[in-house]
Amino acid sequence: MAELKPARTVSTTDTLAPKFMMAVIAAVVVGGIYLGRPVLMPLALAVLVSFALAPAVALLKRLRLGNVPAVLVSLLLAIVVLSALGLFMGSQLAKLASELPHYQTNLAQKIHSVVGSAIHNDTITRLNRTVENLAEQITGGSKADDDQGAPNALKPIPVVVQRTSMAPWSVASTVLGPLLEPLGLAALVIVFVGFILLQKDDLRDRFVRLAGSRDMQRTTVALDEAATRLSRYLFLQTCINTCFGVIVGTGLWLIGIPNAGLWALMSMLLRFVPYVGVPLAFLFPFTLALAVDPGWEKMVWTLMLYGGVEAVIGQVVEPFLYGRSMGLSAVAVVVAAVFWTWLWGPVGLLLSTPLTMCFVVFSRHVDGLKFLDVMLGDQPALRFEESLYLRMLAEDPDEAAVEAEGFLRANSLSAYYDEVAARALMLAQADVNRGVLDPLRQARIRDAIKGLIVNLADRKDEDATAVHTDLPESWRDAPIPPVMCVAGRGPLDEAATLLLVDMLDKYGIAARVVSADETTAANIRDLSCIGVQLTCVSYLEPGTFKNARYQVRRLRARMPGVPVMALFWGLGGDNSRYLDGIEATECDIVTTGLKETVQHILTFARRAGPVSRQAVAAK
Repeated sequence: MAELKPARTVSTTDTLAPKFMMAVIAAVVVGGIYLGRPVLMPLALAVLVSFALAPAVALLKRLRLGNVPAVLVSLLLAIVVLSALGLFMGSQLAKLASELPHYQTNLAQKIHSVVGSAIHNDTITRLNRTVENLAEQITGGSKADDDQGAPNALKPIPVVVQRTSMAPWSVASTVLGPLLEPLGLAALVIVFVGFILLQKDDLRDRFVRLAGSRDMQRTTVALDEAATRLSRYLFLQTCINTCFGVIVGTGLWLIGIPNAGLWALMSMLLRFVPYVGVPLAFLFPFTLALAVDPGWEKMVWTLMLYGGVEAVIGQVVEPFLYGRSMGLSAVAVVVAAVFWTWLWGPVGLLLSTPLTMCFVVFSRHVDGLKFLDVMLGDQPALRFEESLYLRMLAEDPDEAAVEAEGFLRANSLSAYYDEVAARALMLAQADVNRGVLDPLRQARIRDAIKGLIVNLADRKDEDATAVHTDLPESWRDAPIPPVMCVAGRGPLDEAATLLLVDMLDKYGIAARVVSADETTAANIRDLSCIGVQLTCVSYLEPGTFKNARYQVRRLRARMPGVPVMALFWGLGGDNSRYLDGIEATECDIVTTGLKETVQHILTFARRAGPVSRQAVAAK
């Protein structure tokens, strides 16, 4: 006799161990990114610049220029353009600095005006007096006492400032020190960009090998999708920021702000920095508007200019142009900005959106990183059928109808019943089989389906109108329903049958629902079958063939000569293992979807006509 081994119980430690290891790995990765920022930060910048220069390199190669010359020319052109922009901005700032003393009078007048208004304002005066009284009560003394001072107070120690001579090397290090780090970063970025552009194909092959050569197709798709999304984002962002700079520069020139071209260029460049770029760009012309204008008109116009243009571009233009190309949710953009700024500072803020976009793209193709796509991606967190199932559990058919309207904008009603409503009922049936869906919630789901059908009553299927006029008189708007839809014995089979009856009604075929209790051996004799020309039994899951077989036999005995169809909603894909069970049902036709079932019923209706109805009624 074989020895029985006790079943292994799953402990809490076994469940928490994988989660703990994932947390440790995530902490190690974040720590590595933070500690490796001297190398990783310029490398990430270089990748971003490489994507920006890739179209120029490709264009030069089409002009029959070799790979190395094309890369060198592109790099040289980028350096020249950036240097020219830097020289222009430097010269304009120097010119502005020389003109600032002329605006000192206007600034002083505005400061005195604001301070004078505050001093003569009774509300502010009373507020200041209240704060001073509270401070005296907290410190235990008054201002007069503080002025008199204590007799034994220590005398202040005199401080003598002496000028010390500094060596030339110390002066150079003090002046040039702050410039060495950005210059070194720029040089490192240029070197990385050159190597990336020169060895692009080799680096791609190495990345594919590193990611896994067993599934090269998935890795290639991920790389291509990331490159496409990033290139599109950079191109659109450059175009949008350029338009923003041109509009702002033109507006500042019309307002009368000096150096409008400088502020337009700064606005265009700073807008690449999320969230803080536009406020920083606005701060300079706003301050200058206060300085150059004796009144307040230019300040107000500048505020309206930046606020209006940024509102239109940020809320209308960008969502329209980007669409779903970014692949990031609104929350993901904010979280990414905070996370990368915390790790890498201002450079991390600049790179936050492109880096997060690449991570989300790769997470869609790597099973272990799917959670990143769910958390940060712009795809809905739940599929349509899962969302509908939640609405049915909450008994909220109105919200379900709102979501259905969104699906129906691009799909037919039969597709919604087939791909969303029926699958949601299958999810519910799976919970019934697991014993986690009580009868009260089952009733809620049936009521929710009825409410959903009522809310979508005015919806027509795309082919229903043409088919309706093609039906015989005995089927079109028949006073006695010629189709009998019999629900299976499952608790949710009747809800699925309601979907079939409603779709047949859209096509002009009268049908009625018969519950499983009415077709039992004890009640089948009392079943009214006058005028029935076709019977269709409906089951949500394919594991009920025995019940279907005996139910079909009872229906044939009660209505001889009436064809019987069977609709198994859960059958799909590879159903070869169910062939024996399907044959055992002895049905004339077996279907696996709503649209297929409706087409078979329409075909039968065109062939049957009024003669069959009279013959069946006579029986």
